[in-house]
Amino acid sequence: MNQTRRAVLKAGGGLAALGSVAGCLSDPFQSGGGTRSGYANFFALWDWAEQIAGDEYSFENPVETGSMGHGWSPDGDLTRDIASSDMFIYFDTPEFSWAQDVAEELRADYENVHVVDAMQGLESHLISLDSGALPEPDRDREYPEENLRLDEWDIIDLRSDQQLGYWHTDHWHGGLPDVELDDSLPIGIVLEDNEDYVVPLGENEEYQLEARIADGEDEIVDIESHGDTVEFHGRELGSTAVVFEIRRGDELIYDTDDEPASFEVVEVIEDDGASDFHDPHVWVDPVLAQRVVGRIADELGEIDPENAETYQANAEEYTEQLEQVHQEFEAVAEEAELDIAVFAAHDSFQYVERRYDFELHTPTGISPDDSVSPGDIGDLLELIDEHDIDTVLYDPFESANPGEEVPQMVETIFENSDVENAEPLTPAEGTTAEWNEQGYGWIEQMEEINLPSLRAALKA
Repeated sequence: MNQTRRAVLKAGGGLAALGSVAGCLSDPFQSGGGTRSGYANFFALWDWAEQIAGDEYSFENPVETGSMGHGWSPDGDLTRDIASSDMFIYFDTPEFSWAQDVAEELRADYENVHVVDAMQGLESHLISLDSGALPEPDRDREYPEENLRLDEWDIIDLRSDQQLGYWHTDHWHGGLPDVELDDSLPIGIVLEDNEDYVVPLGENEEYQLEARIADGEDEIVDIESHGDTVEFHGRELGSTAVVFEIRRGDELIYDTDDEPASFEVVEVIEDDGASDFHDPHVWVDPVLAQRVVGRIADELGEIDPENAETYQANAEEYTEQLEQVHQEFEAVAEEAELDIAVFAAHDSFQYVERRYDFELHTPTGISPDDSVSPGDIGDLLELIDEHDIDTVLYDPFESANPGEEVPQMVETIFENSDVENAEPLTPAEGTTAEWNEQGYGWIEQMEEINLPSLRAALKA
């Protein structure tokens, strides 16, 4: 499965050995056993739809083998083909603009087709492109308590990096959003000193962030404090309020007890889907994937109520597999020697990076069409040297021949560094001919390709 330095420099890339574990999926262009049909707008959604539909429906993936779904556009009148089916599942985001156009036309002219935006319901989890993550703390200085701005700090929703508001003296501007039952809300804060330096928070730092249920409020959430963040887990439906605390070890030095932050635990948070300014790569995250799978099952049950229980059962079984992948990612992160790796590709793993707390340094943004400058390459080479990186990662779909050679950027890294190895990391936007022969679906791409590659790159 790996590409070696010698193979690339001597032969310009060779066939990637992909492992021998076969999956259980058919070719995405072959119909399944069902008499009813649908379309999904790229590989991951197609695979999930097939898993949930079982023998009741067959789904088509119009993106050809060897191509990524991101940025793809169809030839010919695909809308007419989709209009002859029962369902169209897509992500309503500009990165799949052709699918947005098809969905709009279907809704206007073909009422017989059930159109499903699979991103709907994920709004609060989406990473916004016009906001940034928590700023890096400034660790090269001391922070006496009297220099801290304890009565003025920002509060951040770490699912989306959106600032929710800020605490000022004795009251909130903004506050906490609602939490879904059995879901969690991770919160961070930006605490600065009087000279605008960001104060380090964490279990191994001088100061820690914690939270507790306010006096007299219902204990309907479980609170998990990590020193730099707190996480609220919705346990029961209802309303409650919490107090944020800033501590130095066992000493409480500040809290928001004057005005606890109130919120509700609700069954479902209603939203309007994604906006134009979010990272679309939610399908790479095995936890968010569970939400999409559940939505597909619900939508299939809506148009085929006689088999609704079958779809729910299939979704529950597949969700268990997704949960296993989630646990395997957690294990890799926990065992890793490094918390950073170089991913010579577009930035498609932000959701995974956030969930498992490691960084994949990329030279470009979320679009595979972004250009790479010599300065971007120079930054990668400096990072490789700084962290003693011996394995880089790449997206196989960004090479001229996916599965057979590495992208030019990897060859450049080989030629200008001591890196000896490159491993594929697939966002599961598409499939290669060899993966198809192996029967690789989303699960297999994660387990047979991504997890071993991350182990090598992070030295787990």
